[in-house]
Amino acid sequence: MNISIFSVGKLKEKYLKQGIDEYLKRLGPYAKVEVIEVADEKAPENLSEVEMEQVKDKEGERILAKISDDTYVIILAIQGKMLSSEELAREIDQLATYGKSKIAFVIGGSLGLSKAVEKRADYALSFSKMTFPHQLMRLVLVEQVYRAFRIIRGDAYHTKP
Repeated sequence: MNISIFSVGKLKEKYLKQGIDEYLKRLGPYAKVEVIEVADEKAPENLSEVEMEQVKDKEGERILAKISDDTYVIILAIQGKMLSSEELAREIDQLATYGKSKIAFVIGGSLGLSKAVEKRADYALSFSKMTFPHQLMRLVLVEQVYRAFRIIRGDAYHTKP
């Protein structure tokens, strides 16, 4: 299985990079996982609604340009469906069972996702009703993907024996 995690902006925090790298290394035996950063759109602090949409549209175009037509797209969105770790594992396992070998998780920028990215999505996933920094969500997501594969394989990690 090939999993891509798309995220807007450069990750600068060393501790987050280290955590993500650790989980990517652990994921090696289960799947090919890559984190793809797309440039964020530079914008002033006080944007109008129209300007916010323009920023999201430009970031969305960068994301969509890198996603192939045969990729199953899961966006991270507050209004998405909340799943337990076991349910996420079942979703990933089902995708593999039905021949979806390319999965893309998409984390929006600080303003969120464009309507075009939302429209392209096959699934909207929510980790919480709370808002998290998009940089931190990379780490949380990659850990949950690792946890999902451990659950699928029945390996110890998710539950203590």
